[in-house]
Amino acid sequence: MKKLTSVIVSSLLLFGAVACGNNTAKTSDAAPDNPSTVPSESPGTQATQAAQKDAQSQTRRNQLNSDIRAREQRNNGFNDGGATNRSEDAIASEVRSKLEANIPNGHLTVKADKGGTVTVGGTVTNQQQLAKISPLAKQIKGVTKVVVDAKIGK
Repeated sequence: MKKLTSVIVSSLLLFGAVACGNNTAKTSDAAPDNPSTVPSESPGTQATQAAQKDAQSQTRRNQLNSDIRAREQRNNGFNDGGATNRSEDAIASEVRSKLEANIPNGHLTVKADKGGTVTVGGTVTNQQQLAKISPLAKQIKGVTKVVVDAKIGK
């Protein structure tokens, strides 16, 4: 009986491996079959500008802010409305999303620690964007302090 069970389980695993063997997930039909394959041509300037415009559109900002609200609602369900027990990664991710949605062309990094201190580094294009970093980050539940190490760059 033990041998029969192991033969059946082995057969199922082998069948599953064969069935899934060449069915790689792709983000689009134009994506290469092999991830190590480098495309022969890079996207054109117009495609790059269109993608950048889309990433900084009001629709994208609304999506990011909606995602942040949803995360905070889930957190409220687990923590009685408080910001306790929030992971550093969750706080950093929400701050990064908030900054991405509201500071176009910014190249920012976000790091959070257990006490709720968020450190933002990188570059922004002007003084107004630099001034927005701290107030935007403080809108995220769980952020207690913001350290801005970002600079104005090109």
